Amino acid sequence: MQAAPVAPVRQGTFRPPSVIAWLEDAAVRESSGLVASRRNPGLLWTHNDSGDGPFLYALDEQGMRRGVWRVSGAEADDWEDIAAGPGPQPGSSYLYVGDIGDNEEARSEITVYRVSEPEVTPSAADSRRKSPLATEPAEAIRLQYPDGRHNAEALLVHPVTGDIYVITKTLEAAPSVYKLAAPYTTSALNKLRLLGTIRSVPIGLITGGDVAPDGNGVVLCDYFGAYELRLPDSASFFDEVWGQAASGIDLGTRRQGESVCYGAGGDALYATSEERPTPLIKVERNITLK
Repeated sequence: MQAAPVAPVRQGTFRPPSVIAWLEDAAVRESSGLVASRRNPGLLWTHNDSGDGPFLYALDEQGMRRGVWRVSGAEADDWEDIAAGPGPQPGSSYLYVGDIGDNEEARSEITVYRVSEPEVTPSAADSRRKSPLATEPAEAIRLQYPDGRHNAEALLVHPVTGDIYVITKTLEAAPSVYKLAAPYTTSALNKLRLLGTIRSVPIGLITGGDVAPDGNGVVLCDYFGAYELRLPDSASFFDEVWGQAASGIDLGTRRQGESVCYGAGGDALYATSEERPTPLIKVERNITLK
């Protein structure tokens, strides 16, 4: 993967960040992952970091609680990120939850849970962590690195192919990109493939990420801000994105920010923080990308 320089914030690409709400649900203590719903327009999904059970929390742009779901058949060791993508049923939206955290680098394998995205009805807002709704049974996609054990907090899924990407979190080196190409099995261990490193971000402490809904870009975040990598018009396949120059994006003030995602239309970014009170931050795109 060819190295690319870190690009400064492109003036006009994104508007200044804005705190549009504060998360209402006190059960969301450490919002570690965030993704825009594909099935329920205007809603977002989040989950806690380690220490919580296998729960998904739905919220709207006003930060209001819209429901709590327990992911059936899933466990929560160290959930770090969430993504949306295709799955077994064509035309349906699935959520992918990354149980990929490994601060001690002690796990021989990691797990991504794939579950059909729930429909959020008005009555779902009455559910709580102590009385959650239940998702359909989740599928466990077991993953293993090809070169040892790594800590990771960013999980990305391509919106068309369903390919899975895991980005490592490291202070000593550039973050590495590992890929599991679809289709993959849920009945045996899957081996990830190392694509290379991302040399266009300033440090390797990547804490979250997302693939643009049009499949032409990637956003990553660390504790300080976010970075977007866009495919050039000349690109022939998606994995060329990892070698592109990163544009810095201001996410405003976050206290241990570990989540970022595109809006469902790709025209905005959303972010949260792991410490309460939890802000919901929105950064609107200021130009139209082809």
